[in-house]
Amino acid sequence: MTDLLDAGERLGRAELAALQLERLRATLRHAYENVEFHRRAFDAAGVRPEDCRDLADLARFPFTTKADLRETYPFGMFAVERSRVRRIHASSGTTGLPTVVGYTDGDLDLWADVMARSIRAAGGRPGQTVHVAYGYGLFTGGLGAHYGAERLGCTVVPASGGMTARQVRLIQDFRPEIIMVTPSYMLTLLDEFERQGVDPRTTSLRTGIFGAEPWTEEMRREIEERCGIDAVDVYGLSEVIGPGVAQECVETKDGLHVWEDHFYPEVVDPLTGEVLPDGERGELVFTSLTKEAMPVIRYRTRDLTRLLPGTARVFRRMERVTGRSDDMVILRGVNLFPTQIEEIVLRTPGLAPHFQLRLTREGRLDALTVRVEARPGATAEVRERAARAVEAAVKDGIGVSVVVEVVDPETLERSVGKIRRIVDLRDGG
Repeated sequence: MTDLLDAGERLGRAELAALQLERLRATLRHAYENVEFHRRAFDAAGVRPEDCRDLADLARFPFTTKADLRETYPFGMFAVERSRVRRIHASSGTTGLPTVVGYTDGDLDLWADVMARSIRAAGGRPGQTVHVAYGYGLFTGGLGAHYGAERLGCTVVPASGGMTARQVRLIQDFRPEIIMVTPSYMLTLLDEFERQGVDPRTTSLRTGIFGAEPWTEEMRREIEERCGIDAVDVYGLSEVIGPGVAQECVETKDGLHVWEDHFYPEVVDPLTGEVLPDGERGELVFTSLTKEAMPVIRYRTRDLTRLLPGTARVFRRMERVTGRSDDMVILRGVNLFPTQIEEIVLRTPGLAPHFQLRLTREGRLDALTVRVEARPGATAEVRERAARAVEAAVKDGIGVSVVVEVVDPETLERSVGKIRRIVDLRDGG
């Protein structure tokens, strides 16, 4: 395996730290000299790029948030002349202005390289065929996976999202070894295989690289058992570069190795912003080390995880994201994440892995209803037993009471990209 690693993956920890500090100091200078927002933020915090003499000094520098990116919309965070920007991506902007990201030629090369590294770590090899079912367009998932697979030397099927029956046909006809898609849409594809009378385990697929939304070990087992593949996690976000910031290695499946030679991670207390030691869970923060068009300084991702020592690679691992601080439901004083419900649903006999959380208000109190599909063939007795089992598990494990409705198969909205788990009806939404 070691003969497949690139130069960055062969670094020792001391060599890596020296490289990180060199690149960090250059990035801070680049941001300060070329981005008015960062210059003002550094000055307000009383720090300058030359004050970073050690990696620990980064904690003295101010955070950047999604709100900051929206306030500088569209191009206020760019650190190069517009003539050097070769591509623009953006978030969906469903909760406000989209966050806009620019890429130079060098940034696009970097992105392809880290995605190629990620696919290789997941088990992909040159000459294999990759079915990309992430969405294409302003969303970074599809094009990030696409160019990374080509950089590795793979054949790419740019299927994008949607047209599920056609995707199933293409997988059967083109015989890809790898699929890259959100885990929720993979479940939709598996359902379609089975609806067509095809056992997903008989297909050519051997590896699934899943990202763009939180998922659980129970979801991994569900996908691996139904499809007969290795299911591994990829992590990224458009503000940092897109997918390819961190990747789970197929040989260990024990968390995502952060490509620390390009992206410096911290975990902070979500409330105080204090940097937490490795091993403690908090909010993930990233500083880019090699980006040109839009360097990010201590960007608060809102993703909750912890940092652990490297195993399959020298780079530290981040534990799979358990949720986001902004998708946490506070129900009668108890913090609840959709992934906690997912774990319970997937281990309950008679239930399919398709569920939705509906928040309502009863008088002065919030209420939560879990709507979950029954597996085909589940009897009324099995459904009732499953509903009571989920209610009891949520009460015992999370500490809050919910109502569980078990609905017919094929009832709930299906994912063709990122799944919407929470429907908030408290204000008539």
